[in-house]
Amino acid sequence: MAITLELELLAASVVLGLVHIVCASHATSLQRGYRWTAGPRDDQPPPLTGIAGRLTRALANFSETFPYFAALVLACQLTGRNSALSEWGALLYFWGRVAYLPLYAIGVFLVRSLAWNVATAGIILLLVALVRG
Repeated sequence: MAITLELELLAASVVLGLVHIVCASHATSLQRGYRWTAGPRDDQPPPLTGIAGRLTRALANFSETFPYFAALVLACQLTGRNSALSEWGALLYFWGRVAYLPLYAIGVFLVRSLAWNVATAGIILLLVALVRG
């Protein structure tokens, strides 16, 4: 099986997911302290605020969309439904998600939502590529 653009972007999205985890984790540790991070976390801490809260929410949002993206990329690959449409879908998803992280982290109003919509449009294009063949 050849490594398609869609599979390359799937692998790059896994790396992006790891970047999300590391950023959210370190921001949380900076806000709550490394003692809390290393501890059992039995107590209910106050909600994260500022950049730590935004990075944690960005990670949650990435975690919600990534399974759909991954499933569609793999389905297109396994069924041979890769096309220009699936490539565009994967490109839009990946670059939309790349833009989303810093935009959300620094709190850019409205443009962050545009980046989310670009990534979501990518998922929709992948679905159309799979269904239309």
